[in-house]
Amino acid sequence: MSQAKPPGRPLLAPVLGGLGLLAGTLLIAVGGRWLPPDPASIAPVQDAGDMPASRTPLHDTRPGQPARKIAEHLIAPPPLDPSGIERVEPRPPLSELGLAPPPKTPMPQDWRETLLFRPVATSSAVFEAMGRAVAISGTVDIDPDRICSSDDAAWPCGQRARAAFNAWLRGRALRCLLPPDADRFAIAAPCALGKQDVGAWLVSNGWAMAAPTGVYGSAEAVARGAGMGIFGPPQ
Repeated sequence: MSQAKPPGRPLLAPVLGGLGLLAGTLLIAVGGRWLPPDPASIAPVQDAGDMPASRTPLHDTRPGQPARKIAEHLIAPPPLDPSGIERVEPRPPLSELGLAPPPKTPMPQDWRETLLFRPVATSSAVFEAMGRAVAISGTVDIDPDRICSSDDAAWPCGQRARAAFNAWLRGRALRCLLPPDADRFAIAAPCALGKQDVGAWLVSNGWAMAAPTGVYGSAEAVARGAGMGIFGPPQ
């Protein structure tokens, strides 16, 4: 006689197989999160130059209606009357840090005696020599266009004063006390012709006047009293 099979064994195998299939499906689903993506499934990134230009215009260039003015009387600046504008002086600087430094002035100890050859008078107390223009310090020159009057007679005393200065110089060299950079600009300096002070000679002969702060005030008083040069009759 054949042995009898235990009841229910034929149904156990299909149940276990179904549970194994379900467990495998869950493992595959969970494991897919930790696997690297497939390179073939990644779309290549396009370069900025390969990207097609946007067809949307950046600015709408189509003609349209002008902007509507809103509260123009409140927003627009009021009209200005130029006659009511007043120019004022600029305010002083807050400090001296932003000011340009004053030009360096040569000190008297830097001045040197310089011989100037072939001087030519351009007015009664100003001459040019060797590319320099020098005014005799302590004097006020007579303008070459000046006209003087004496006893109701007018005469060109400015031209006469310049001619007298040139005649006295006769092209002889003058010895002047000049700063080291005197060739850059005209300068007032004391000069001498030999042992004769040029300013004293001009003022005492009436061919120049004494500067208010100069040393030739007494020489001008003598020239005025004696009617010398421009203080006298036509010459």
